[in-house]
Amino acid sequence: MPRTAATESFKFNHTMIRIKDPKLSLPFYMDTLGMDLVSEQNMGDFTLYFLAFDHDGIASLPAEQKAKARFNREGILELTHNHGTESDPNFQGYANGNADPGRGFGHIAVTVSNIEEACARFESLGVPFKKRLTDGKMRHIAFILDPDGYWVEIVPQALSL
Repeated sequence: MPRTAATESFKFNHTMIRIKDPKLSLPFYMDTLGMDLVSEQNMGDFTLYFLAFDHDGIASLPAEQKAKARFNREGILELTHNHGTESDPNFQGYANGNADPGRGFGHIAVTVSNIEEACARFESLGVPFKKRLTDGKMRHIAFILDPDGYWVEIVPQALSL
């Protein structure tokens, strides 16, 4: 169905995943994957971290403008940290969506210009892989794992299926 006047302004803004420890997750998404922290909101018993690839200069805006701009773009990843999970010895972690119980959510995906170089870099950084390029039938994609066990699909920017 084509977009109509009623839906022409709609954008896919963000998706949210829960994280155990921002001291592990933020470096993974920012340093390993190259995302920028668009905004951070401490809500008392939890903190929201909004990350994105900065292709439009949002990261250079003042904090207040960055926070407002995050709702007018696409491709935001929201990390939600419920305070205390990072130090709770009984915390079992979150379901990553790829195993029972909790099967449902599958993965996020990041495109890269050179998948072989990207995977070699992840390997050199010690990033755990769920699926390497050499595994299975689909040798043009890989899956790495974030600190909470969420799958991150790595896909070349030009992909023929």
